[in-house]
Amino acid sequence: MHKLLASAYKEFLLLIRDMGGISILFVMPLILVVTITLIQDSTFKSIKDVKIPILWVDNDRGTVSENIYANLTKSNTFNVIHKDTEEEARDLVFKGKYQLAVIIPANLSSDLGKKIDDNVTGILSQFGLEKGSTSDSAKIAQKEIRLYFDPATQFAFRSSVKNGIDKMISQIESRTIYRVFQEQLSGDGTKITFNAEGLISFKEIVPTRGDKEILPNSTQHNVPAWTLFAIFFIIVPLSINMVKEKNQGTFVRLRTNPVSYATVLGGKTLIYLCVCLIQFSLMLLVGLYLLPTLGLPQLDLSGRLPLLFLVALFAGLAAIGLGLLLGTIAKTQEQSAPFGATFVVILAAMGGVWVPVFLMPRYMQYLSNLSPMNWGLKAFYDVFLRNAGFGAILPELLLLLLFFVITTGISIIYNERQHAV
Repeated sequence: MHKLLASAYKEFLLLIRDMGGISILFVMPLILVVTITLIQDSTFKSIKDVKIPILWVDNDRGTVSENIYANLTKSNTFNVIHKDTEEEARDLVFKGKYQLAVIIPANLSSDLGKKIDDNVTGILSQFGLEKGSTSDSAKIAQKEIRLYFDPATQFAFRSSVKNGIDKMISQIESRTIYRVFQEQLSGDGTKITFNAEGLISFKEIVPTRGDKEILPNSTQHNVPAWTLFAIFFIIVPLSINMVKEKNQGTFVRLRTNPVSYATVLGGKTLIYLCVCLIQFSLMLLVGLYLLPTLGLPQLDLSGRLPLLFLVALFAGLAAIGLGLLLGTIAKTQEQSAPFGATFVVILAAMGGVWVPVFLMPRYMQYLSNLSPMNWGLKAFYDVFLRNAGFGAILPELLLLLLFFVITTGISIIYNERQHAV
């Protein structure tokens, strides 16, 4: 134990002699999480908090266009701006001034009414309840609601808008069909009514803690993700310090003393694990106190703190194990620093820090299971967003611990073979 503490004290002295590097190690992740959370906050805000300005050209001025307009404004998603001509709206959208223009064609309401009248009359005539239709419904041309999108608009936004307007039109058609049937069948003074209310509805069920719903927000998503990224970035200074010690002859001097390589790695593990936990604590403080002052949601830690620190502890061990392996194998700083930084970015991309795993191609979803960042992120999200207990995160914790044991064991074996007499 005395040798382990002495090795840890040596690592502590090495760290505090580079206060600039330590400051960057703590400050840069804080800047990163604040910046990313500010950028992504609008994605997680309530619909009523953000309104997208869109252009509206109504060439119909009938009941259908009025219903579509009412639904668009009622949704609180869009700030609808009226324009007189399609050409003006199109030019503004294609220049990037607006993201969307909705063009309602002329005679949409009247032609839709005629089409439905003819269809209903034709159906009733087949049952002998109505004379055949005298109008030629085939002559009614198909109507197009034209949507102009800014070329920079994301595909998901386009699909959402198109599906929303299509749903509005379907509801209008359904209500109109019910109305026409009611009028046609209520001929000889008999009043026939239909219940046009939809039978199927949707209700979103979210996890709850007591009587309070647990709703995801930008803070709860970004703080664990970028905290994990910062923790794994510890492999860069750790591997660089190990390479320095080898090049400066420190390891040679250590080998003249009765100190095993496992003890040396143990001292590094203790100190750098403390650094990881300090990083994590600072990230939590930022989520609790700094982000709310910037207009962002406050991090909710109610009842979660012990499990969160447990996840951070095991994630820190996995990151340190990777750093020990890289520092043992690398021979120069030019090998360890670029490889370490690039490898952390690759693990983050595979693990779902940059892009959610479910949006990745199928083969990448399988590969993401090999990233220790994916295990840590799953555990963090289970605690933060899914209200999970210790049993739910135990598999991820065991994987992180196993990763640390394997990487540290490989480091020890590799070092012994390299220095075998």
